[in-house]
Amino acid sequence: MLRSLLLSAGLATMLMTTTNANAEQFVQVGDYDIHYSAVSTSFLTPEVAQAHSIQRSANRGLVNVSVRERMEDGSTRPVSAGIQGYVSGLTGTQEPLSFRTVHDGDATYHLAPFTMRHDEAMRFELDVRYDRNQSPESVNFIQRFYIER
Repeated sequence: MLRSLLLSAGLATMLMTTTNANAEQFVQVGDYDIHYSAVSTSFLTPEVAQAHSIQRSANRGLVNVSVRERMEDGSTRPVSAGIQGYVSGLTGTQEPLSFRTVHDGDATYHLAPFTMRHDEAMRFELDVRYDRNQSPESVNFIQRFYIER
């Protein structure tokens, strides 16, 4: 139990650090904030990666999306969202992203692994359904990765 708690805390710390490092990577839609980032899985510790069945590799990346609803009192609450999307590189080949949801205390993360390409601008195109009564919000971003060899 303690080990599981420590591993979850490690994942949360890594994901929050990633989100904080990319603090400007979010979209505000009404009362919702959609935060997104993409990082190399090599940033994860082996224990955290294993606990959450994430493959650590120099050429593997992880997309992290979290949605928070702003409440009237100024606080926020996590929202489970439905996310679909893909990533593509210069060749135009699209890799579908398969998101899964991780709940950790007061945080909810939607994670999807992908294959990174060295020194190539990679385009992420996501449809985020944060409210089942609304159309999905399109979230698109481009990021370049450098693989350490």
